[in-house]
Parts: sequence; structure tokens; C-alpha cells
Amino acid sequence: MQDNHLFEYAVIRVVPRVEREEFMNVGVILYCAKQKFMLAEIIVDKEKLGAFSRTLDIEEIENNLQALKRICAGGKDSGPIGQLDAASRFRWLTAMRSTVLQTSRVHPGFCKDAGEKLKQLIEEQVL
Repeated sequence: MQDNHLFEYAVIRVVPRVEREEFMNVGVILYCAKQKFMLAEIIVDKEKLGAFSRTLDIEEIENNLQALKRICAGGKDSGPIGQLDAASRFRWLTAMRSTVLQTSRVHPGFCKDAGEKLKQLIEEQVL
């Protein structure tokens, strides 16, 4: 029988006007050290995001979200932060910031399959 493994996740949010603290969830980053798994899943509903804030540059938001995914994946094309180990990349991506793209606090849990858990979290937190 497969053991449960500790994982951590954070919800990725678009915060159009930081001072209002209103946000729309657009993705989830999940990290599970034991399974050597770290992935950011992002789903942007452009119509909903445009209705949420008419002043947002949605193309710029999408570009920044793609950069976040590259850093999460790591490798040569992900810049200096992407060269760090997975735990360090996760901590950097989930650090508190006051920008248009933010993450929630990090939440822990246990799962058997990190990929399946990520799908479940996307359905619960984003869709």
C-alpha cells in the first residue's frame, strides 16, 4: 500500500488593485518533496478576469504567469531563481508580496499522488 506523503500548496491569485485586497484565484502551486513533484497549474478565464478589472493588461498577466510556471519547473530557461533546488524555488514563489500576482499562505496536507491532488485543488480553488 502506498504511503501518504506530505505536500504543500499555495493558491495563485491576481490582485488588480492591491490596496483593495480583492483577488481572483487563477492557479495552484503544489510541492511534494518525497515524490520529487513541483508543478504550477494555471487557468485564466480572460472574460471573468476582464469583468473583474477593466484596467488589467491580461496579456501581461498571462506572460507573468508563464514566467512563474517556468521558474516552478526549473531548468536553463527559467532564470537565476529557476536554477535553485525545488524547495528554494517553492519558497521564493510563495513568498508574501504586494504585487498584482500573489500567492495565498502555504497550506500543508498529505496525499498519495501529488498530480491527482493538484487536479483536485484546481477544481476546488480555481474552477
